[in-house]
Amino acid sequence: MKILLDNGFRAYAGSYYVMDKGYIDFGRLYRIHKEGAFFVTRAKDNFKFVKLSSQSVDENTGIKCDQAVRLKNQKIFLSYPEAIRRLKYYDAEIKMEFVFMTNNFEISALDVARLYKYRWAIELFFKWIKQHLKVKAFWGYSFNT
Repeated sequence: MKILLDNGFRAYAGSYYVMDKGYIDFGRLYRIHKEGAFFVTRAKDNFKFVKLSSQSVDENTGIKCDQAVRLKNQKIFLSYPEAIRRLKYYDAEIKMEFVFMTNNFEISALDVARLYKYRWAIELFFKWIKQHLKVKAFWGYSFNT
């Protein structure tokens, strides 16, 4: 089953949508969730939440916290009224801490961090292509583009 979201975007049940924090729209994230798809994104620095519960974590993996939270802002809460999973991850390779949000409570916290890391690798790949191959824009007309 598909649902038309913003600008022709369709969410497919069982799919993962991994996006940067600049694209956070809780209404869109909730539509993705209701369709049976999953999202992973970084939380904005001003993300306000109420902690519902915490899972124990093995900090040796880089996972610092794994929580179920709800949105604190009432207006935003109305656009996403269910619990969101909040994860804090420290990447020892680059010495940076990241806070992720997802609607998937089933996969491991480390898998959530890996999904975002893969998204970042793809972004760096496209940046490299644009810098080294003098590509100004990517165009495609097929479903797979």
